[in-house]
Amino acid sequence: MYDIDNITKKDTRSGFGAGLLEAAAGNDRIFALTADVTGSVKMDGFKAAYPDRFIQTGIAEANMIGIAAGLALSGKIPFASAFAGFISGRVYDQIRMTVAYSNLNVKICASHSGVTVGEDGATHQMIEDLGLMRMLPNMVVLNPCDYNETMQATIAAANHNGPVYLRFGRPSVPNFTPEDKPFIIGKADVLEEGGDVTIFATGHLVFPALQAARELSGNGIHAEVINISTIKPLDEETIIASVKKTGCAVTAEEHLLNGGMGDTVCQCLARKLPAPVEMVGMNDRFGESGTPEQLLTFFGLDKDHIIEACKKAINRK
Repeated sequence: MYDIDNITKKDTRSGFGAGLLEAAAGNDRIFALTADVTGSVKMDGFKAAYPDRFIQTGIAEANMIGIAAGLALSGKIPFASAFAGFISGRVYDQIRMTVAYSNLNVKICASHSGVTVGEDGATHQMIEDLGLMRMLPNMVVLNPCDYNETMQATIAAANHNGPVYLRFGRPSVPNFTPEDKPFIIGKADVLEEGGDVTIFATGHLVFPALQAARELSGNGIHAEVINISTIKPLDEETIIASVKKTGCAVTAEEHLLNGGMGDTVCQCLARKLPAPVEMVGMNDRFGESGTPEQLLTFFGLDKDHIIEACKKAINRK
């Protein structure tokens, strides 16, 4: 069982910065590009260490993707990073036609994702990016849960040959996964075992899922918690094995229900193992301004709503 009582907090974007720096130390093919947000996406360490491999494109995300594609065609491994709303939504056509269609080795790194951007408001709260990216052929989609996992996911992205969309955030969140645990693309991680309900969580909602499981266990309900950090390719084998055991599931994500992790889990179960599923996520609406904590509670993306969803799923068995 994970220790969820004695934890420190770190932002996942800093995990990206640390992972990029570590990957680049052993690979001079890695380049970093950003669109006037070097410090915000934690590329300042890379810039200081490898100035000849750092490219500042200015506020020109579409151009940045084009440059990254050119670097990939010349054998480099470009990591292009900006805020999620700008590097996924604003430049979707460039990603679709230049990167995904051509199956280029470009890493698209999206910071400030989800509603936990907070006070920046709805225009900056990108809650549809996982759906946009997972619909693209050839695209791998990663959504790690804490600093350590984001660092390892960044290293794994560098070692993967092909397009990757890597999502991370701004706020400090609990850092609870092992520091040295390698990230395996396409593999879900069973964090807690249980037989009554499966909680599939991703990104910032993995820790609240663990908190929910702890509280449920005190009431005699044993939840299995699975971290779906790879949205695509989906680990269908682990999903099916867990739901065969528990008979029902809850999905939890900081994203729209349409197109997100829960959507793809439900598609898997509908095709291979129909079962009751309750979904925790944004329900067909935009975000609002507030602190990350206020918004997670307001939109029903917290521990208490995961607990409620688990009870509903169990009652439907």
